Amino acid sequence: MGKIHQLSAHVVNKIAAGEVIERPASVVKELVENSLDAGATRVDVTLRQGGVELIRVADNGFGIAAEDIPLAIASHATSKIEGDEQLFSVRTLGFRGEALASIASVSRFRLESRTNENDSGHVLQVVGGTIEEGVLPCGGPVGTRIEVNDLFFNTPVRRKFLRTTSTELGHVTEAITRLALAFPQVHFVLRHQERTVYDLPATDSWRDRIAAFFGRELAEHLIWVDQYDEELQLEGFVADPSYTRANARLQYYFLNQRYIRDRSLQHALSEAYRGLIMTGRYPIAFLRLEMPPHLVDVNVHPTKLEVRFQDGGKVYSRILGTLRNKFLTSNLTKSVPLDQNRSQDPRSSTFSPTATTGIPMAPAVPELPWDKHDSADARSAIRVWAEQLTPSVAHRGDAFPIAPVIDSGPVAAAAGIQVVSGTTRTDSPHSSVGAMHPFPPVGQPALETVAKTPVMTQTLGQTTQSPSASIADSRGASSEMGRAIDSKSSTIPIAPPVAGSAATTRRAMGLQIHDRYLVCESGEGLVVIDQHALHERILYEKLRERVGKGGLEQQQLLVPEPVELTGQEAAALLEARDMLNNLGVGIEDFGGATVVVNSYPAMLRHFRPDQLLKELAELLLTGKKQLAQEDVLDQLLHTMACKAAVKAGDRLTPDEVTALLDQRGLIQDWHHCPHGRPTTLVFKQSELDRYFGRI
Repeated sequence: MGKIHQLSAHVVNKIAAGEVIERPASVVKELVENSLDAGATRVDVTLRQGGVELIRVADNGFGIAAEDIPLAIASHATSKIEGDEQLFSVRTLGFRGEALASIASVSRFRLESRTNENDSGHVLQVVGGTIEEGVLPCGGPVGTRIEVNDLFFNTPVRRKFLRTTSTELGHVTEAITRLALAFPQVHFVLRHQERTVYDLPATDSWRDRIAAFFGRELAEHLIWVDQYDEELQLEGFVADPSYTRANARLQYYFLNQRYIRDRSLQHALSEAYRGLIMTGRYPIAFLRLEMPPHLVDVNVHPTKLEVRFQDGGKVYSRILGTLRNKFLTSNLTKSVPLDQNRSQDPRSSTFSPTATTGIPMAPAVPELPWDKHDSADARSAIRVWAEQLTPSVAHRGDAFPIAPVIDSGPVAAAAGIQVVSGTTRTDSPHSSVGAMHPFPPVGQPALETVAKTPVMTQTLGQTTQSPSASIADSRGASSEMGRAIDSKSSTIPIAPPVAGSAATTRRAMGLQIHDRYLVCESGEGLVVIDQHALHERILYEKLRERVGKGGLEQQQLLVPEPVELTGQEAAALLEARDMLNNLGVGIEDFGGATVVVNSYPAMLRHFRPDQLLKELAELLLTGKKQLAQEDVLDQLLHTMACKAAVKAGDRLTPDEVTALLDQRGLIQDWHHCPHGRPTTLVFKQSELDRYFGRI
């Protein structure tokens, strides 16, 4: 007797269900696609328990005739194609005729439908692939309503591998997002547990539909691109390069209104952004392609997510060329909005040293007539300016050793000012201000020029408030962490010092340049430090230590703040709720794709919760499949440390610089930031001597 035999239709449908029906989101996708193929202008999706307990899809399409209803759940029965030649000219989302049969074989299935020609509808119920009572009449509006109850009730192994309710809901919302973006002219409604997740009215504006899912801010920074010819039409939006993501989840490609995934399209998009975004970041794009069906094969993937182009090179070059031409003709300069909270920043036009520190600001140097015939006018103007300056400086008494910095060039000569042996002297009767030493004597602290005030210098060791201090106050979380750094240690050399060297007897001192780098000396030579990278490493080590001891300090919010996310982002955050709580972030489900923040890390109280949550969600979505929980937690700590660390452009006080340098010896791997970038560059003394010709 032969060993090969024909499988029953029931077994065939279950096998097909294993390929097509992976989870509730797969059911929703197949049913909504059928509704769209039926010409529906409104689709309502209702779920319970993430779709495991109930999935109901109702539409106002043209319906199914009574005699066709039994065939609708038969394997490989369809109204969308009739012969094999039509496989290469498919214009509908579905065409295989196996979705309903597969769904009905693994659930308790109910189908109601009515066509416009009939006064009443008809209903069919199927349990585990077996028809119960046949087609019966029923009432109802024109269209089709399908209910799927107890998904995978007869395949317990498959049901056991389903995830939590929030995770399954996240997959469903992503499926609805893809379909709603492809069909903005259709009204979509998604409800879960009697709560409305999405209610998206039909619209002619694709930008509005994108804004409904991803926010108005992103939608307003999208750039329209288009290119048309007879064989390929490309149009859509790409985001400004300042808007990127940590993954490619916000790249949506639609071919003839079908959502697809294609590596060549992703590569073309990345190449178009090359040099515009940082390595490791991914661009955001929403692109629609229209081309004749015979130029593409959509029958190469079980769920039709992947396609095969007849001329893939043309599609690749079209996307790459269109985007590059658009970028070349667009102004991509990042604009920074004015922040009212930074009005005391000396880098802003409204900064007033008088208002901030109580120190009178020196009068501006007058514009001078440089013609040699007007030298008397120049001398007079300089004298008036010096007379205005001196009382302002003298007003501060002897508490600050400050002297005016006066040019020794033609202006000083015109005013009768002489510079002798590094000491400034003037004929003015107010010469008692004192002499200025360009460099301090050995053993005394150096002088730092006060920001934006070239007529004053300040001793580093003073504790009186300065403009830099006000900047530290306005910096928020960064300054808080800077002040939190313990600066009690005496000498923390950059490298193991040589016994008896100056590095072992002198406290580490540094100079900040360009508001981003710290320069100091070591036993080896000159050291340049990236202030953000070093501070990020310090904070990361402290955060890891605190989390290991029981969690970060939380700040309870008086008014919980709702944060709108995508369905997948909300599901990922809610699934990692315990981990986030250990990091000081307390969240609760608010319904739909919205979560409520009720507590927040005290160290990040000056940062917006919605920005932090979105970045944390990106990390969770990117790493949860490849990384263990400890690795995901480590990446979250990286993000929080980066957020709280001082940034390039932040002005530090001398005490903050010293404290930052002192902390180097108290942490591990201080020479690299948590992301692997170096924090320190050392220029050895021998190399400097060689460059300056000393050896």
